[in-house]
Amino acid sequence: MSKTVHDVDLCVIGAGSAGLSVAYGAAHLGRSVVLFERENMGGDCLNTGCVPSKALIKAAKVAHERRHGAEFGVAPSEPEIDFNAVKAHIQGVIDQIAPVDSVERYEGFGVTVLTEDARFDDKNTIVSDSHIVRAKRIVVAAGSRASAPPIPGLKDVPYLTNETIFQVPTLPKHLMIIGSGPIGLEMGQSFRRLGSKVTIIDIAEPLGHSDPDHAKVLIDALKAEGVNFRAPAKTKLISKTARTIKIEFEDGETITGSHLLVAAGRSPNVDSLALEKGGVKYDRAGIDTDEALRTSNPRVYAAGDIAAGKGGLTHAAGHHAGALIKNLYFMPPGLGAMFAKATTNRMPAVIYTQPELGTIGAGHEAAAKTVHFDFAENDRSIAERDLVGGVKLYLDSKSKIIGASCVGSQAGEIINTISLAMAGGLKLSQITSMISPYPTRTEVVKRAASSHFTAAIFGPKAKALSGFWTKFQ
Repeated sequence: MSKTVHDVDLCVIGAGSAGLSVAYGAAHLGRSVVLFERENMGGDCLNTGCVPSKALIKAAKVAHERRHGAEFGVAPSEPEIDFNAVKAHIQGVIDQIAPVDSVERYEGFGVTVLTEDARFDDKNTIVSDSHIVRAKRIVVAAGSRASAPPIPGLKDVPYLTNETIFQVPTLPKHLMIIGSGPIGLEMGQSFRRLGSKVTIIDIAEPLGHSDPDHAKVLIDALKAEGVNFRAPAKTKLISKTARTIKIEFEDGETITGSHLLVAAGRSPNVDSLALEKGGVKYDRAGIDTDEALRTSNPRVYAAGDIAAGKGGLTHAAGHHAGALIKNLYFMPPGLGAMFAKATTNRMPAVIYTQPELGTIGAGHEAAAKTVHFDFAENDRSIAERDLVGGVKLYLDSKSKIIGASCVGSQAGEIINTISLAMAGGLKLSQITSMISPYPTRTEVVKRAASSHFTAAIFGPKAKALSGFWTKFQ
C-alpha cells in the first residue's frame, strides 16, 4: 500500500500538553503542521493524570467534609460512597475538557492530525503505517509512562498505575501504594477518604527533598486520617495469593491488600521512535537537549516529559512549548539557547493533598535566610478553623527570593503569587507594598515578607528617629 506524503514546516509527535501547544502556536502563525498521536488527544494530563486525579480529589474532599461538620454546627454523617458514580464524575470532567484538545478542533486550526504510531526514518523524515512526513523542523513530545521499580515478583502480580487506577471496577478494600511522591500521596488520601484502607510504601522517607517542617505537616495530616506508611522500608518480595496481593519486607513483616498501585516514577516514551535513525541522542532519562530544547540533530527538538531532566509537569510542558515557538519562529537560527531558553530555576510544583504542598525555586538548604508566616496567625484561616501550615520564603545574601515552600489549604494558589513575584524580580519591599484583600489566606506572603523588615522598622534606631521627629510636632 502506498503511503501519503506530506512536506511541511513542522512535524510534532505527541498530542499532550507540549505537543498540542506547539502545534497550536505554529498553525496560528500560518505554518503547515502535522501532528501524530497514537492514543488519546490531550495526553497523560487529560486522560490519566492531572485532570482525573483532581476530579477524584474533589469527590474525596466532599466525603471528608461530610464527616467533619461538627465544629461548624453541622451534624456530621458517614457518606454513602457510590464508586461507580465517582468514576462517572471523573469521566464527565474529562469529557467536558476533551473537546478543547480534540482532533476536530486542531484540524479546524489547519493542523493535519494523524492517529498513528510515528517513528524516524531519517534525520528529517517521520513515518507511520500510512504516512511519510518530511519536515523542516520536528518536535518530539511523546511524553512518559509509569515505570515499575525492580522489586522481585512485581511483574508477576496485577498492579495498577495512574493509567488504570481510575477504571478499577470496585472501590479497593485495601489499596497498597508503592511510592510516596505526589501521585502516591494524592491517591492515598483520596481513596482513604472514600473508604479504602491505605498503606503507602517507599524505600525512602516521604518528601525527602521538601522543607522538613512542611513535609512533616503533610505526612502527619495523612496519618491522622488513617493513611498508613511503611517508609523507609525495603521490599523483599511481592506475590499474588488467591484473593490478595502480599508484600514481604526485609525486616520480616508482611502485609496483604486487595489492590496494588505502583506510583514510583516515570519513564520517557522513547522505545518506538527509532531515534537512532533520526540522529537523536537519548538515554533512559529521555532525549538529550540544550537549553533551547534542541537535540543532537539540529532539526529536532524535544519538549515535555521526554526531554531529559526538564519535564515532569504539565505547566513545564507548556513553558517548553512557549519557548519553542519563540525559538523556531521569532529568533535567528541557533540563538535560541541564548534568548529562548526553556530551562528555569523557578518552576512551581504542587501536591494537591489536603493540606496542599507547593514549592518553587531553590530549597531551604540553599537559603542564606528564611522568613515565614504561619496560617495559625491568619484571620481567614482562623475563621475557617484551618490553621495547619504556613509559608516560607527562601532568600539569598541580598534578600532576593530564590525559592519558597507553602503547606496548607490553597498552597498551590499561594505559590502563584510567589511565582509572579519571582518572575518579575520583585524585591521584598515591593511585596510588602502589595495590598491584599482582607481576609485572605494569600496575606501570609505579604506578612512573611514584612517580617524581614520588623527589626529595621521597630528596632532601637527606628524608635530613636521617631522620637526625634516627635519633638517637632
